[in-house]
Amino acid sequence: MSHHPVDVHVGNKLRERRNFLRISQERLGKDLGLTFQQIQKYEKGANRVGASRLYQISQLLKVPPAFFFDEIPDSLTLNGSQVSDDANTFEQQPVTTRETQQLARAFYSISDVETRKRVLELIKAIGEQEQATSTET
Repeated sequence: MSHHPVDVHVGNKLRERRNFLRISQERLGKDLGLTFQQIQKYEKGANRVGASRLYQISQLLKVPPAFFFDEIPDSLTLNGSQVSDDANTFEQQPVTTRETQQLARAFYSISDVETRKRVLELIKAIGEQEQATSTET
């Protein structure tokens, strides 16, 4: 039996946030009164996360419950059985890479808000320049 794509997406978002906060499956499970194996099943989308459990998880991971539904691919079918072949899987998206997580940690370690704004503007400018250069060739 294949896992429902929304359950897989929610599980991926759970793993993304847990890893970002450097919380182990064991620790999260203990805080929820669950085994680490249950956390693994949630993260793989093998088991659905109920609404009340998702709310508890969101409180522990300090995100709103809606976080787990952010960026759901438009290609999910109404019957929930397929993700279109041309849609990027969550693992292929930049948000899940170690490099992106390191960048986010480093960015938020900058305590001065104005400095953070300048760093963000610099990164955006570099990205825009790269895109402009790549479209010219």
